[in-house]
Amino acid sequence: MKKLFLSFLLVTSLNSFSQKMITVDYESRADVKVFVVDYESRADLCVYKVDYESRAGKNDGKWFFVDYESRADKKIYFVDYESRADLKIFFVDYESRAGWKNSSKKHLLY
Repeated sequence: MKKLFLSFLLVTSLNSFSQKMITVDYESRADVKVFVVDYESRADLCVYKVDYESRAGKNDGKWFFVDYESRADKKIYFVDYESRADLKIFFVDYESRAGWKNSSKKHLLY
């Protein structure tokens, strides 16, 4: 029984860091306010949108967008102005380019 419980804790803790996102309609409902920058060099995080939930990363910039808020790890709101953002992101075309440019902001997605 103890092994089963420890296994459950391990699996639960690993899933808590996956990057399943949902975009919310109101800023007040968001966990993180995000602004999409025009240049990779200005980003805190380079994001690659994966096609399958199982490929979502562990806070490494590989995001999967879910359809239901209850399935999301984080709720994000895209702001219109860079100054209103908690996190600046840049969408990349290749999975290998995803990752943090400013690791001091990592805590926002834990």
